[in-house]
Amino acid sequence: MPLRLYNTLTRQKEEFIPLHPPYVGMYVCGPTVYGEPHLGHARAAVVFDVLYRFLRFLGYKVRYVRNITDVGHLESDADEGEDKILKKARLEQIEPIEVAQRYTAMYHQAMDALNVLRPSIEPTATGHIAQQIAMIERILEQGYAYAVNGSVYLDVERYRQDFPYGILSGRNVEELIAGSRELEGQSEKKNPWDFALWKRAEPTHLMQWDSPWGRGYPGWHIECSAMSTHYLGVPFDIHGGGIDLIFPHHEAEIAQAHACFGKDAHYEARYWIHNNFVTIHGQKMSKSLGNFIAVEDVFTGKPPHLSRAYPPMALRFLILQAHYRSTLDFSEEALQAASRAYYRLMSTHARLEEVAPQSYSTFAVQPWRERVLATLEDDLNTAAALALFFEQTDFILKLYRGEEKLTQEDLQLLQRTWREVLEDILGLRRPISVPWQSWKHMVEFLIDLRTRARHEKNYALADAIRDKLKGLGVKLLDFPERTIWEQEEE
Repeated sequence: MPLRLYNTLTRQKEEFIPLHPPYVGMYVCGPTVYGEPHLGHARAAVVFDVLYRFLRFLGYKVRYVRNITDVGHLESDADEGEDKILKKARLEQIEPIEVAQRYTAMYHQAMDALNVLRPSIEPTATGHIAQQIAMIERILEQGYAYAVNGSVYLDVERYRQDFPYGILSGRNVEELIAGSRELEGQSEKKNPWDFALWKRAEPTHLMQWDSPWGRGYPGWHIECSAMSTHYLGVPFDIHGGGIDLIFPHHEAEIAQAHACFGKDAHYEARYWIHNNFVTIHGQKMSKSLGNFIAVEDVFTGKPPHLSRAYPPMALRFLILQAHYRSTLDFSEEALQAASRAYYRLMSTHARLEEVAPQSYSTFAVQPWRERVLATLEDDLNTAAALALFFEQTDFILKLYRGEEKLTQEDLQLLQRTWREVLEDILGLRRPISVPWQSWKHMVEFLIDLRTRARHEKNYALADAIRDKLKGLGVKLLDFPERTIWEQEEE
């Protein structure tokens, strides 16, 4: 079946048909680098990493652009308050560029640990000031914006005469406007719902650039419109991000694209894809609620939310166990369960690689492979795909023990499917950090020693070997004809 994705713009699943196959242009809103990467960053990165991997698996040549916001994102996510990076720089008494570079490096480190592939292009807002100024100038020329006191705002009322505003979010704009009337006259905007394309900078503002309207800095929304269209053209195929960005950020992007390029913008992107929130025990994650969890906290086991450290792949597995459009509720219990499930699946994966082919098959592999790929083609349903792999664990154990059989052709197809989907598409690294053969030979030597001890009724030695292996994360499974093993959690 063809790939189908849920398009926030049309509120339905649609067959994915790129503008210029086999080429695909995908833009995803990256982090504002003013703090440690958190679970919300991790989920968005993993979701769109899987989409990127799957598109490439399907044969597309993908240009994946994910930006770094290092200026212009104000505290209110609109036009009020202090720039988030400047606020952090002031609190830490360092330069804004130091803040941006420090937290960009932390973001990369966390995403690398989660096996998130780097995008094709990773532009920064500060590196594309010229493109943003050029886009604002064109919007002014088209009559959809106005300059006042060194700032430039998009005129939403003027825009709405030609284009719909609120089409992505489904917001009732009339109610939004009605609720804002009381604020009229309190700012330099014509109307309170207008949003900034360029902001005038005070002399003490640490990040500012020359512009036709005086010294200032770009608004948050214009950054993504300028960078996405600069690298991907307009319209492009896929625009992604977290569900919290739908309004005002992505709604503003669509307005800017139409105001700049006209109807040819086609809503800037043809498919708008959004992942849902991460909650903590059912509550929204936030520092004010005291339930904020950084990605590094998972890897180090930082209290009070975690009692021990967990490997990065356990977190990636937890993210993949939920459909990207559903809420992901994080807890240590859920992370523990995900970690156990991950190790069980990877142990089965390793055991499958050990199976020898037989003269006939007791299982039809091709239909099962098609079912797995169909779940991913159905709006990237990673949870359903993983469930199909777990359905295979008992069969593979029997296959390993010789109770089930596969021909060489079927066995190779099954092994290839496990490698392609689990490793190449879902991005799950194998858990063993030491060379596989060295680890395997050591464990099997100890299992042979334990087997001889059991035959000699030296149960104390046999139990000691079992306990020692368990302490190393190796679980033994005793069967009448042999003992096999699997790796448990780190």
